Amino acid sequence: MTEARRITFTVDPWDPGYGVAFSEESAAEADGLAESSAELNLDLELPAADWRPLDPDQALALPGLLLFLDGVRRIDARVWVHGVHPQPSAGIAASLAAGLVACDGAARVLEVSVERGLFTAEPNATGIATRAASYPARLASGPGLDLLSLALQQRLADAEVRLALAFRAREGSQGDLLVVDGPLRGRTHLDQTVGYIKTHHASYLPAEQAAVVAAMKPGQRTPAFTMGTSWRRNSWYLRLPGAGGAPWSGVVRLECSPDLPAAEVRRLADLTARVLPPLASAPHKDPRAPQNLVPIGGLERELRHRLGDQQLLYRALRAAAAS
Repeated sequence: MTEARRITFTVDPWDPGYGVAFSEESAAEADGLAESSAELNLDLELPAADWRPLDPDQALALPGLLLFLDGVRRIDARVWVHGVHPQPSAGIAASLAAGLVACDGAARVLEVSVERGLFTAEPNATGIATRAASYPARLASGPGLDLLSLALQQRLADAEVRLALAFRAREGSQGDLLVVDGPLRGRTHLDQTVGYIKTHHASYLPAEQAAVVAAMKPGQRTPAFTMGTSWRRNSWYLRLPGAGGAPWSGVVRLECSPDLPAAEVRRLADLTARVLPPLASAPHKDPRAPQNLVPIGGLERELRHRLGDQQLLYRALRAAAAS
C-alpha cells in the first residue's frame, strides 16, 4: 500500500506585492481610456438627443442613514504547495478585510470582518497555520496569478455582501442608502444600493453624450442610462467639487440594479447627487481627491491597519514552512 504524499509548502522569497496586485478597477489601467463595446440604452431617463447636465431634486427626502461598504486585500506571501503532484502548485497567502461605515452627521465604523486564506488550485491543500495567523485553504479555478488574485477578489466581495446583509438583517434597511466602493457586479441584489466607481478605463458614451459629462458643474449628473457588457446595470455620471479644470476631473460613475423601474433609478441618481458631493476629499489630505470620498478613505486606512503587520506575517509564514 503506497503512503499518501504529505502536503507541504514553501514560501517564495520574491516580493509578494510585485506583479501580482489585482483590482477590478486597475485591470485596464495601463491601456488608458479604452473604447467600449457595451450595449447602451441612452433613453432611460431622457431621450439621447435631449441629454444635458441635471441638477438633483432639492425636495427629495434624504436617507436617514448613509452607509459605505468597502474592502481591502493584501498578498502576504507567494507560496508553492507540494505533495500530490510532482510539480508544485502556485498559491498566495493573503489577508482581506471588509468594513461598513455609517454617516448620520458623523462617520463611524460599524462593522469590520478580517479573513485570511491560502488561495491555490491544489484541491488537496490543507491550509497553513503559523504562530501569527491561520490561512485556511481556498480553492481557485486555476494556478495562474490572475486566477489566484481573482479568487481573492471574489472572497472579498462575498465578505462585503455578508457584512451588509448581516447589518441590515439586524438593524433593518428602511430609509438607508448603501454605497459600495467599486462596481456592483454580483451585488445588484442588495436593496437601496449603488456602486461607486472612482476611475474610468473605458469610454462608454458616444461623443455627443460624453460632451455632457465634460459640461457638468460640481453637483450635477448626467441622465441615467442602461449599459450591458458581461452584465447589465443602470448607470450615471456625477461631478464632485474640488477638482481641476480638466473635462473629466472629479467625475465618478455610479450604477444600480438593472431591474429597478426608471423612477427609482432617477431617485437614486438624485440622492447620490445630493449626498456624495459634500463628502468629496481634499487634495492636501488624499492624493485621490476628490473621488476618494472621506468616509471611504478613512475606512480603507482602518481596514489596512486591521490586516496586521505584513512583515510579521511573512516571517511567520517562512517559519511555518521551515518547520
